Amino acid sequence: MNSQSEEDYLKAVYHLQKENKSVSTNAIASYLEMKPSSVSDMLKKLADKKLIYYKKYKGSSLTKKGKLIALSIIRKHRLWETFLVDKLGFGWGHVHNIAEQLEHIDSEELIDKLDAFLQFPKYDPHGDPIPGKDGVIEALNQKLLIELQKSDKGIITGVKKGTPSLLNYLDKEKIKLGDSIKVLEIREFDGSFLILINEKKIMLSEKICQNLLLETYDGDN
Repeated sequence: MNSQSEEDYLKAVYHLQKENKSVSTNAIASYLEMKPSSVSDMLKKLADKKLIYYKKYKGSSLTKKGKLIALSIIRKHRLWETFLVDKLGFGWGHVHNIAEQLEHIDSEELIDKLDAFLQFPKYDPHGDPIPGKDGVIEALNQKLLIELQKSDKGIITGVKKGTPSLLNYLDKEKIKLGDSIKVLEIREFDGSFLILINEKKIMLSEKICQNLLLETYDGDN
């Protein structure tokens, strides 16, 4: 069993690691808002547990075991965010810090039941993919609202850049995950979209349309 701090480090390395490249100690320290000396001590500890590859001055990368643990933490985090928004009515902008605490609950049975209770969601409230139990992340078929044309339809799956002001606006307008929308009109002069959602018409600015993610579909539903 790994400590909460160890899990936070593994998750940080996962988020920072791109294309199997090593992550510098300073980058991890900046991400976690820690002193580089403290980060180095933890990286050595994780390397001893064979969760990361670590070489002084060369950076760190996750081992296969470390990556699976990181993906497990991310899966729990995103499932808890989805539960808080979808089932408990929390605003999109208020769930991250709560999920940061809940993600460290060590019960695989609980998370499997949570996943099933939520009907195995593909996305979290911010549009990020939820890893499967096996750590696999499915390719997502998402589009930004700004990419749609008149009469196109879609289901809201998240936001690209969830600033507090945007998330608060969506909460105020009662726009939430799983809502179906239809594009009624695109106004050329300012790029705004008139959409039909929850049986009412709403005008959305171009900026909002550039950040609202959807899964598109065809048909009359």
